Amino acid sequence: MLSRQWVILALVALLLIPAMVRLGFWQWNRHEERVARNELIAASLAADPVPVDELTAPGRGPADGDRYRPVTATGTYDTRDEVVVRQRTGAGKRIGYHVLTPLVRADGTAVLVNRGWIPTGEDLTRFPDVPPAPTGEVTVTGRLMPDERTGEGVKEKEGLPPRQVMLIDSGRLARELDRPVLGGYLALAETSPEPSGEQPELLPEPDHNGIGAHLAYAFQWWLFAAAVPVGWVVLVRRELRDRAAEAERAGKGAGGGPGAGSGGGPRKDAERGGIGGHPVPSPTGPAPSALGTADRRAD
Repeated sequence: MLSRQWVILALVALLLIPAMVRLGFWQWNRHEERVARNELIAASLAADPVPVDELTAPGRGPADGDRYRPVTATGTYDTRDEVVVRQRTGAGKRIGYHVLTPLVRADGTAVLVNRGWIPTGEDLTRFPDVPPAPTGEVTVTGRLMPDERTGEGVKEKEGLPPRQVMLIDSGRLARELDRPVLGGYLALAETSPEPSGEQPELLPEPDHNGIGAHLAYAFQWWLFAAAVPVGWVVLVRRELRDRAAEAERAGKGAGGGPGAGSGGGPRKDAERGGIGGHPVPSPTGPAPSALGTADRRAD
């Protein structure tokens, strides 16, 4: 067990066990985070809508606990400052744009409304054909979302075509609009009065039922950790069994078998001792003929 091979194997086993246990707890934590997120989404979606300025303000986005809360806002759409958000997926995993239109309220502040998804056109360097926003004063209801940040799956890029962005950032758009903008944005769910004509495809509610496979992965890593010492013991026992079998084969080869060596076999005994202690002639010599025997008797 102190050979180089077995020392390395034991060290590898000792390193694998805590690593696998740690990975199991990491997956367990991700499972708990997913469950907590689902509970937050379900509770937020079930809440009654509140005015948007109760949960956000210019320069301050919604709190983590207010994410996905239904909110309402009343105002008129500013289609001149409308932008599209690139590389967004719609139904069937198709790539397109999200349409982001400022809704200017009576006090002069604006709230960004994500009106939904549209497909990309043939020319990605120009502003796409966007279904027109409703005119006049409207009241919108939507899910309150925080601003997007780099590192959440999309990165900001420079040199984009006019009126195209990669991230929904209320602070950046506030500087371009030159007016106060409430932090975060609304994912549109309803509009009153209901708009006529074609509109962007509304964004679906976030999934809050699936929990993923994190729990199964956690138990899988812990089973792997438990299997390491079991596998090590199995290898040790196999090694001992193989060595015992090898030693037994070596012992049989050294001891010999019947008729082997210098002292084996009845023929050798007969040649050494003969009968009654007298040597017995070798049967390999020529046997006397019957004629020769008769001549000696005559003589």
